[in-house]
Amino acid sequence: MQDSYKRTIDYVRIAVTDRCNLRCFYCMPAEGIPYEPKKHLLSYEEITRLLTVLGDLGFRKVRFTGGEPFLRKDFMQLLENTAGLAAYDSIHITSNGTLLQKHITRLKALGITKINLSIDSLDSERFHKITRRNDFEKVMQTFHLLVNNGFKVKLNAVIMKGINTQDIIPLAALAKEHPVDVRFIEEMPFNGGYKENVEMYSARDIYADLKAHYPSMEKLPSTHGDTASLLHVPGYKGNIGVIAAFTRSFCNTCNRLRISSKGDIKSCLYDDGVFNIRDYMRSGVTNEELADKFREIVRLKPKDGFEAEALRTNKSEALQSMSSIGG
Repeated sequence: MQDSYKRTIDYVRIAVTDRCNLRCFYCMPAEGIPYEPKKHLLSYEEITRLLTVLGDLGFRKVRFTGGEPFLRKDFMQLLENTAGLAAYDSIHITSNGTLLQKHITRLKALGITKINLSIDSLDSERFHKITRRNDFEKVMQTFHLLVNNGFKVKLNAVIMKGINTQDIIPLAALAKEHPVDVRFIEEMPFNGGYKENVEMYSARDIYADLKAHYPSMEKLPSTHGDTASLLHVPGYKGNIGVIAAFTRSFCNTCNRLRISSKGDIKSCLYDDGVFNIRDYMRSGVTNEELADKFREIVRLKPKDGFEAEALRTNKSEALQSMSSIGG
């Protein structure tokens, strides 16, 4: 499918839960957020139905997120259902890595080998300060197990001024010995209300730090749908990426829809939800009616994040937790 700006939309991100076992302070407050009751969440049957309809419309990539997706009971069953759908040649998972280790063998057997791990520091004390949990060693064990088992791993690090800018170069160095993408993300305003939004450490700042340390660093060509500007250091096995999530410089190639755990569709990360597909499904509509609704949503997709933000009716969206948005 194409939107009105001729962008091909073929990628859906689905949050399977709003629950998380970490409390990263840029994502949610220390006490957590009011979690949705189970009956409010999309069931696995409903998610599989949505993926079937989207696959018929030309969607080829799906990413499961949370919260932490492995917190939801029987998440592997959903992955097995999805792997059985012929339409999807690319199934991805974004995880904090704390619950993933025991599933590595089964994931590999299903052909699900593309994992994004969230890790914002290689210093255990800073990791604890950011996540409010003492799981650094567990996450690093998961990272090495994934790499050693041939998974295609991307490391995501949110860079925050005065918090973890000193981790940029140590994290980037992981790409020297490992064939991974280390991606640095601008902090976004969806911070769960942990602080007032102060000066951000911008993508330009991150790039300047990298260029100063790696003067021979080269920019790689981008493909449609890339959110990261990819960089390569000669001699490194992996790549480095910078994601301008707040600056929003990649909107002209956006290829995705987001669906929250309770069925709210976001055609842009910065809108406040354009439609609740859960309630629509539960009203008894046919698959063709679902397909028509997705066609309409894609057609009305905003030009960029700034337009989507301007159209928001819920101006308190910036205080919502990223855990409830799905990343």
